Amino acid sequence: MSGWGTGYSFRCEIVDYSRSPTALRMARTCWLYYFSKFIELLDTIFFVLRKKNSQVTFLHVFHHTIMPWTWWFGVKFAAGGLGTFHAFLNTAVHVVMYFYYGLCALGPAYQKYLWWKKYLTSLQLVQFVIVTVHIGQFFFMEDCKYQFPVFLYIIVSYGCIFLLLFLHFWYRAYTKGQRLPKTVKNGICKNKDH
Repeated sequence: MSGWGTGYSFRCEIVDYSRSPTALRMARTCWLYYFSKFIELLDTIFFVLRKKNSQVTFLHVFHHTIMPWTWWFGVKFAAGGLGTFHAFLNTAVHVVMYFYYGLCALGPAYQKYLWWKKYLTSLQLVQFVIVTVHIGQFFFMEDCKYQFPVFLYIIVSYGCIFLLLFLHFWYRAYTKGQRLPKTVKNGICKNKDH
Protein backbone atom coordinates (compact mmCIF):
# COMPACT_ATOMS: atom_id res chain seq x y z
CA MET A 1 0.00 0.00 0.00
CA SER A 2 3.05 2.27 0.34
CA GLY A 3 2.61 3.66 -3.15
CA TRP A 4 -0.48 2.03 -4.57
CA GLY A 5 -2.77 3.10 -1.75
CA THR A 6 -1.35 6.62 -1.55
CA GLY A 7 -1.58 8.18 -4.98
CA TYR A 8 0.14 5.92 -7.51
CA SER A 9 -1.47 5.89 -10.93
CA PHE A 10 -2.71 2.52 -12.13
CA ARG A 11 -1.76 3.55 -15.66
CA CYS A 12 1.79 4.87 -15.92
CA GLU A 13 3.84 5.41 -12.78
CA ILE A 14 7.54 6.12 -13.24
CA VAL A 15 10.13 5.37 -10.57
CA ASP A 16 10.68 8.34 -8.25
CA TYR A 17 14.42 8.62 -7.53
CA SER A 18 14.05 11.70 -5.34
CA ARG A 19 14.55 11.78 -1.58
CA SER A 20 10.89 12.59 -0.96
CA PRO A 21 9.23 10.77 1.94
CA THR A 22 6.95 8.93 -0.51
CA ALA A 23 9.84 7.75 -2.71
CA LEU A 24 11.90 6.64 0.29
CA ARG A 25 8.93 4.84 1.85
CA MET A 26 8.34 2.97 -1.42
CA ALA A 27 12.03 2.06 -1.69
CA ARG A 28 11.96 0.65 1.87
CA THR A 29 8.77 -1.24 1.07
CA CYS A 30 10.41 -2.77 -2.02
CA TRP A 31 13.37 -3.91 0.09
CA LEU A 32 10.97 -5.50 2.59
CA TYR A 33 9.18 -7.29 -0.24
CA TYR A 34 12.54 -8.49 -1.58
CA PHE A 35 13.47 -9.80 1.87
CA SER A 36 10.09 -11.59 2.10
CA LYS A 37 10.99 -13.63 -0.98
CA PHE A 38 13.82 -15.23 1.02
CA ILE A 39 11.44 -15.98 3.89
CA GLU A 40 9.16 -17.71 1.39
CA LEU A 41 12.10 -19.88 0.31
CA LEU A 42 11.84 -21.39 3.78
CA ASP A 43 8.67 -23.14 2.54
CA THR A 44 10.86 -25.41 0.46
CA ILE A 45 13.21 -26.09 3.34
CA PHE A 46 10.29 -26.93 5.65
CA PHE A 47 8.75 -29.24 3.04
CA VAL A 48 12.03 -31.11 2.67
CA LEU A 49 12.62 -31.32 6.43
CA ARG A 50 9.07 -32.63 6.95
CA LYS A 51 9.58 -35.11 4.08
CA LYS A 52 6.67 -33.55 2.15
CA ASN A 53 8.46 -34.03 -1.15
CA SER A 54 5.17 -34.23 -3.06
CA GLN A 55 4.74 -30.51 -2.33
CA VAL A 56 8.15 -29.61 -3.74
CA THR A 57 6.91 -29.27 -7.31
CA PHE A 58 8.44 -27.51 -10.29
CA LEU A 59 5.94 -24.69 -9.76
CA HIS A 60 6.98 -24.28 -6.14
CA VAL A 61 10.74 -24.43 -6.77
CA PHE A 62 10.63 -22.21 -9.86
CA HIS A 63 8.51 -19.57 -8.16
CA HIS A 64 10.51 -19.45 -4.95
CA THR A 65 13.94 -19.45 -6.60
CA ILE A 66 13.34 -17.05 -9.48
CA MET A 67 11.61 -14.29 -7.50
CA PRO A 68 14.47 -13.33 -5.12
CA TRP A 69 16.92 -13.26 -7.98
CA THR A 70 14.83 -10.98 -10.21
CA TRP A 71 13.62 -8.82 -7.35
CA TRP A 72 17.22 -7.94 -6.49
CA PHE A 73 17.42 -6.19 -9.86
CA GLY A 74 14.06 -4.59 -9.25
CA VAL A 75 14.97 -3.02 -5.92
CA LYS A 76 18.48 -2.13 -7.07
CA PHE A 77 17.35 -0.20 -10.15
CA ALA A 78 13.60 0.44 -9.95
CA ALA A 79 12.31 0.49 -6.37
CA GLY A 80 8.90 1.92 -7.11
CA GLY A 81 6.70 2.82 -10.01
CA LEU A 82 4.69 0.75 -12.45
CA GLY A 83 6.77 -2.40 -11.92
CA THR A 84 5.70 -2.75 -8.28
CA PHE A 85 1.97 -3.29 -8.77
CA HIS A 86 2.44 -7.06 -8.98
CA ALA A 87 4.23 -7.00 -5.61
CA PHE A 88 1.32 -5.10 -4.06
CA LEU A 89 -1.17 -7.63 -5.38
CA ASN A 90 1.07 -10.60 -4.57
CA THR A 91 1.45 -9.43 -0.97
CA ALA A 92 -2.32 -9.30 -0.52
CA VAL A 93 -2.68 -12.82 -1.95
CA HIS A 94 0.13 -14.09 0.30
CA VAL A 95 -1.62 -12.74 3.40
CA VAL A 96 -4.64 -14.90 2.52
CA MET A 97 -2.43 -17.84 1.54
CA TYR A 98 -0.41 -17.84 4.77
CA PHE A 99 -3.62 -17.55 6.78
CA TYR A 100 -4.71 -20.76 5.05
CA TYR A 101 -1.34 -22.38 5.82
CA GLY A 102 -1.70 -21.27 9.44
CA LEU A 103 -5.05 -23.04 9.67
CA CYS A 104 -3.47 -26.14 8.12
CA ALA A 105 -0.73 -26.09 10.75
CA LEU A 106 -3.28 -26.15 13.58
CA GLY A 107 -3.95 -29.81 12.89
CA PRO A 108 -6.86 -32.14 12.10
CA ALA A 109 -9.34 -30.31 14.34
CA TYR A 110 -9.22 -27.39 11.90
CA GLN A 111 -9.62 -29.40 8.68
CA LYS A 112 -13.28 -28.43 8.51
CA TYR A 113 -12.16 -24.81 7.95
CA LEU A 114 -9.98 -25.68 4.96
CA TRP A 115 -12.77 -26.17 2.42
CA TRP A 116 -11.71 -23.06 0.49
CA LYS A 117 -8.34 -24.21 -0.94
CA LYS A 118 -9.84 -24.26 -4.43
CA TYR A 119 -10.88 -20.63 -4.00
CA LEU A 120 -7.38 -19.71 -2.84
CA THR A 121 -5.99 -21.17 -6.06
CA SER A 122 -8.65 -19.20 -7.95
CA LEU A 123 -7.48 -16.04 -6.20
CA GLN A 124 -3.92 -16.78 -7.31
CA LEU A 125 -5.07 -17.27 -10.90
CA VAL A 126 -7.00 -13.99 -10.82
CA GLN A 127 -3.87 -12.31 -9.46
CA PHE A 128 -1.82 -13.42 -12.49
CA VAL A 129 -4.50 -12.26 -14.92
CA ILE A 130 -4.70 -8.84 -13.26
CA VAL A 131 -0.90 -8.48 -13.15
CA THR A 132 -0.56 -9.45 -16.81
CA VAL A 133 -3.34 -7.08 -17.92
CA HIS A 134 -2.00 -4.25 -15.76
CA ILE A 135 1.56 -4.53 -17.07
CA GLY A 136 0.32 -5.32 -20.58
CA GLN A 137 -1.27 -1.88 -20.82
CA PHE A 138 2.23 -0.38 -20.95
CA PHE A 139 2.74 -1.86 -24.40
CA PHE A 140 -0.24 0.13 -25.70
CA MET A 141 0.70 3.47 -24.11
CA GLU A 142 2.59 5.93 -26.27
CA ASP A 143 3.51 8.43 -23.60
CA CYS A 144 4.63 6.31 -20.62
CA LYS A 145 8.26 7.11 -19.77
CA TYR A 146 8.84 4.20 -17.37
CA GLN A 147 12.61 4.02 -16.95
CA PHE A 148 13.15 0.23 -17.14
CA PRO A 149 10.84 -1.37 -19.72
CA VAL A 150 12.88 -4.60 -19.50
CA PHE A 151 11.36 -5.17 -16.05
CA LEU A 152 7.88 -4.88 -17.53
CA TYR A 153 8.75 -7.55 -20.10
CA ILE A 154 9.95 -9.79 -17.28
CA ILE A 155 6.80 -9.16 -15.22
CA VAL A 156 4.45 -9.86 -18.13
CA SER A 157 6.45 -13.02 -18.90
CA TYR A 158 6.21 -14.17 -15.27
CA GLY A 159 2.51 -13.35 -15.21
CA CYS A 160 1.94 -15.61 -18.22
CA ILE A 161 4.28 -18.37 -16.99
CA PHE A 162 2.78 -18.44 -13.50
CA LEU A 163 -0.74 -18.34 -14.95
CA LEU A 164 0.04 -21.43 -17.05
CA LEU A 165 1.75 -23.24 -14.17
CA PHE A 166 -1.13 -22.51 -11.79
CA LEU A 167 -3.69 -23.52 -14.43
CA HIS A 168 -1.82 -26.82 -14.73
CA PHE A 169 -1.93 -27.17 -10.94
CA TRP A 170 -5.66 -26.35 -11.00
CA TYR A 171 -6.30 -28.99 -13.65
CA ARG A 172 -4.37 -31.68 -11.77
CA ALA A 173 -5.77 -30.80 -8.34
CA TYR A 174 -9.39 -29.94 -9.00
CA THR A 175 -10.25 -31.56 -12.32
CA LYS A 176 -8.29 -34.79 -12.03
CA GLY A 177 -8.19 -34.84 -8.21
CA GLN A 178 -4.49 -35.72 -8.05
CA ARG A 179 -3.34 -33.07 -5.56
CA LEU A 180 -6.18 -32.92 -3.05
CA PRO A 181 -5.34 -33.48 0.61
CA LYS A 182 -5.88 -37.05 1.77
CA THR A 183 -8.56 -35.87 4.18
CA VAL A 184 -10.70 -34.25 1.48
CA LYS A 185 -11.66 -35.88 -1.83
CA ASN A 186 -14.70 -34.96 -3.90
CA GLY A 187 -15.81 -32.49 -1.22
CA ILE A 188 -16.12 -35.21 1.44
CA CYS A 189 -14.05 -34.83 4.60
CA LYS A 190 -12.60 -38.17 5.66
CA ASN A 191 -11.43 -37.24 9.17
CA LYS A 192 -12.54 -39.42 12.08
CA ASP A 193 -13.94 -36.32 13.77
CA HIS A 194 -16.52 -35.68 11.02
